[in-house]
Formats: sequence, C-alpha cells, structure tokens
Amino acid sequence: MVMRTLSLDLRERILAAYDNKEGTRPEIAHRFRVSLGLVKKLLQQRRRTGDIAPRHRFCGRKPMIVATHRSQMRSLLAKKNDLTLNELREAMGLKCSFQAIHVVLGKMGLTYKKRHSAPASKTAPTLRGPVVSGGSGRPAWTRPS
Repeated sequence: MVMRTLSLDLRERILAAYDNKEGTRPEIAHRFRVSLGLVKKLLQQRRRTGDIAPRHRFCGRKPMIVATHRSQMRSLLAKKNDLTLNELREAMGLKCSFQAIHVVLGKMGLTYKKRHSAPASKTAPTLRGPVVSGGSGRPAWTRPS
C-alpha cells in the first residue's frame, strides 16, 4: 500500500469537522478514512505553525554534516591532504560514522584513496605455457555408455 499525501481540500474538511464539533477525533478519523494519528498531527501542525499544507521538505533524517562542515573539511584537507577519516572526524568534533564522512567527501569530489609515490609495477604474464580454455586442461570424465 502506497502512502500518498492528503489533498489540501481533505485536510481542510477534516479540520472543519473537528472545529464544528461533528465528532471526536476517532470518529472524524473513521468518517474521513484516515488514521487517528493523522488527525492529531494535523491539529498539532495547525496549532504550532498555523498552516496545514504538507511538510515534505521537513521530514526524514537531518544531515549531520552541513555546509559549514563541508567548508571546514576543505580547509583541513587543504592544509593536510592525507588525513584519515578518524583524524578528520576528531578535528571537526563530529559525532557521525566514518561512512557519513566518506559519502560527503565523495559528493564534494574529494577522494580518500591514498596514492603511492612509487610508479605502478609493470604487468607480466603469470602463466608459463599455453592457456587452456574451459577448465583445468584435464580430460573430462564421462560415464561409459
């Protein structure tokens, strides 16, 4: 079952019914086929903000690393570019996971992978002799017919 946002019209009708004392909260919820929790949240939202429109942009988990942290990360990494995630977290005083820092660094276009100063090794063949495709090169075992 997919949860959809209630239309503004339905929200207004629910609150109008409550304001006109057309029933208790559970009765109004049953009448409009919504949950009791939704009726309570609509009343609470109207009381707190004065608005009953959907508040999608305010839902969900809030990011722990915000724009100010990102600029601080950039300056710390500009000074010392080989900071580990742990050192970066401690220097900034963050209380988040290493994965959260890693994701933010990736979104900022900064990679964490340490580069080796030595040149890459040359690749050389590891097998001596012809390559046999399809297994170990041994004859396949078959049952006598």
